Amino acid sequence: MTKEEIIKAIEEMTVAELAELVKELEDKFGVSAAAPVAVAAAPAAAGGAAGGEAEEKSSFNVLLKEIGDKKLQVIKVVREITGLGLKEAKEVVDKAGSADAIVKKDASKEEAEQIKAKLEEAGATVELK
Repeated sequence: MTKEEIIKAIEEMTVAELAELVKELEDKFGVSAAAPVAVAAAPAAAGGAAGGEAEEKSSFNVLLKEIGDKKLQVIKVVREITGLGLKEAKEVVDKAGSADAIVKKDASKEEAEQIKAKLEEAGATVELK
């Protein structure tokens, strides 16, 4: 009997006959038809769990939300962190609150926390994304 003949025979079976065939094959070969389904479902379940929980980020963008009332101090800290000139650092500080007010891109968690602390000490409000 060829594969095509087997497939044709299966196509002509009712659902009850297919269920009985599966049971007989499980008994004959000592396997379970449910195992491949469980194995295939496991990565999806793991992916679903990871999607539901926030993954630990490894890099952060340090975003300047507000500069507070000590603009000059914040500019000095931005210059120190970025190495930018006075004009460029002032431009970053002037963008505070916008998506373009990124002081540092792709910083490690530790570095991002240090930068955040320095900027907050100068009076700024900072967000890590």
